[in-house]
Amino acid sequence: MPERAPRVGIVVRTKNRPAFLRRALADVAAQRYRDWAVHVVNDGGDAAAVAAAVSELPVEVRERVRVTDNETPHGRSAAANQGVRGLDTEFVVLHDDDDLWHPRFLEETVRWLDEHPGDIGVTARTEIVYEAERDGRFQEVGRVPFWPQLTAITYAELLQVNRFVPISYLYRRALHDDVGMYREDIHAAEDWELNLRTALRHRIGLLDGEPLAYWLQRAGVDGELGNSMFALAGEHDKYDQLVRDEALRAYVEQHGPGLALYLTRFIQDEVARQLDERRSLGQRLTGAVRDWRRERRTR
Repeated sequence: MPERAPRVGIVVRTKNRPAFLRRALADVAAQRYRDWAVHVVNDGGDAAAVAAAVSELPVEVRERVRVTDNETPHGRSAAANQGVRGLDTEFVVLHDDDDLWHPRFLEETVRWLDEHPGDIGVTARTEIVYEAERDGRFQEVGRVPFWPQLTAITYAELLQVNRFVPISYLYRRALHDDVGMYREDIHAAEDWELNLRTALRHRIGLLDGEPLAYWLQRAGVDGELGNSMFALAGEHDKYDQLVRDEALRAYVEQHGPGLALYLTRFIQDEVARQLDERRSLGQRLTGAVRDWRRERRTR
């Protein structure tokens, strides 16, 4: 009889960041919940460095870690899909090599999904942890809560901006059978695009309380050691616009341009009105005089 697959599959994307990879694997090994397997996707980085990091793990941990080495980079989304497809587990979570968990993260999120069978996934409260290089290594220099005012994961909220990040989100592997994989033509914000497709059809839970996920950021650090929030800021904007433009064109193609044309002008006028209301009386008088003088000169 074949051995049962672990319940939780953990995808670790990495590339030429062995120190971060060691820290991430140690973070997984420190979880109180033990029924997991890891798929490390080395997306074009030094295979020997990845193998060395894995070899340092205790045997009982190392046996649950699988590595895929890409000779050339396939991209963030493709690497995520490789990781997911290489796992035969009930649940999936993306644990990128530079993020961290509280030791109870898997224990609490698995319990939530067991107790809420109608939820396709659950996201835990999250802290942003700022790092800076000190004495040749990155050290924590501050923390702030991530969306502390959030009370639920809704489609309306996700339309504005992504409200949770991969390190905080455990979901059912069956999600991909229903809504598809990460889009491989989107190389940043791929998680947000998948979340939009997900929330349109499924409920995503929010595990309140103490933060259990830590999204690490390194402002001003570029290149391979950079955090995607900063190093890929331009790419995030690019693909944010792409996703929104695709959705708008699809809507107009089906329903016509009327509502889009109306809202575009209405929003523009409403923003101008609200800005005008915030101006002081002196600013308004100055503007009125300027307009009067301009009109006199053009007569």
